[in-house]
Amino acid sequence: MLKYLIEKEFKQFFRNMFLPRLVIMLPFFATLIFPLVANYDLNNINVSIIDNDKSTFSAGLIKKIEASIYCNISNVSQNYKSALASIESIDSDIILEIPQNFEKNLINEKYSQVMISANTVNGIKGGLGSSYISMIASDFSHDIQSKIHLKPSEVTMQDIIIIPNYRYNPELIYRVYMIPAIMVMILALVCGFLPAINIVGEKENGTIEQMNVTPVSKFHFILAKLIPYWIVGYIVLSISFLSAWVFYGFLPAGSFFTLYFFSTLFVFAISGFGLVISNYARTIQQAIFMIFFFVITFIFMSGLYTPISGMPDWAKIVSNLSPLKYIIRVFRDVYLKGSNLSDLTFQLTALIGFAIFFNSWAIFSYRKKS
Repeated sequence: MLKYLIEKEFKQFFRNMFLPRLVIMLPFFATLIFPLVANYDLNNINVSIIDNDKSTFSAGLIKKIEASIYCNISNVSQNYKSALASIESIDSDIILEIPQNFEKNLINEKYSQVMISANTVNGIKGGLGSSYISMIASDFSHDIQSKIHLKPSEVTMQDIIIIPNYRYNPELIYRVYMIPAIMVMILALVCGFLPAINIVGEKENGTIEQMNVTPVSKFHFILAKLIPYWIVGYIVLSISFLSAWVFYGFLPAGSFFTLYFFSTLFVFAISGFGLVISNYARTIQQAIFMIFFFVITFIFMSGLYTPISGMPDWAKIVSNLSPLKYIIRVFRDVYLKGSNLSDLTFQLTALIGFAIFFNSWAIFSYRKKS
């Protein structure tokens, strides 16, 4: 019985002109494009310069900023008012004002100050951009102090050189952090919400009523609906792995077996949740609205963009209800840290719990009328 039901689902799947193309194109383009769009790397910070000193040292600082891969000199203003106008017109992101006697103070008093004013409407760009300019100015100060041969007794604490050692992502490439999470999102859409829309679509068309008058048990009916999308999910995941390697040379530090094992648990959990939605939605429009609500909630509470450690206490509690939180952590840890099953026991327990809960709810909430 189950064999023929699965055969029916596959025939319906391939009769749809859109779904087979979606399975191939979605992971391909999502893995290629989304990491470039969902990117917090800053490489184009426009800086407006106000040089009140016009000295050799101020020119050196400007050249050092211009040589940075992160910054562009958008304009050189005569006063703060004109520089602020470039901020208002979005031509500049940061104003760097070099005071008078900048060179004189560096030589005679061994220090000088500059003013950095950042547009923090975009807090991330303003904050990181200010940090970049501060580091460039600090590095420039160290170079100047080396050139004027300060005595060891005159060296201040600012001359301590800090060389950070970043573990797991030494080049701080943001797309490396995002690619595993994007794979999880694709898997959730394909294995969780496409089956829900498929079942609700049959409700609207009336074909599900034909199944309700047959001796097919609700367990076999639900299983037949899910198995094709589970298989499709593994295909989508494999394409995502391949695309990440082809386009970015990105391979997991850990085992593919660990990724597929946890993906299986997540697929069971999220497909069960999709079935719960299908049991309560009467139309495709209702199903889409319900899916949209829960997808947005799960994504924002999963740590996809905002680290959970930086959330308010109440949000940290709510985030525990998102299965995406645990699978994203698994994918990032396996890809970046090389974690194995023994390192991910908490995530393993959570995903098993979600799978049992959602699938039990789906089976008991499904009402088969005979």
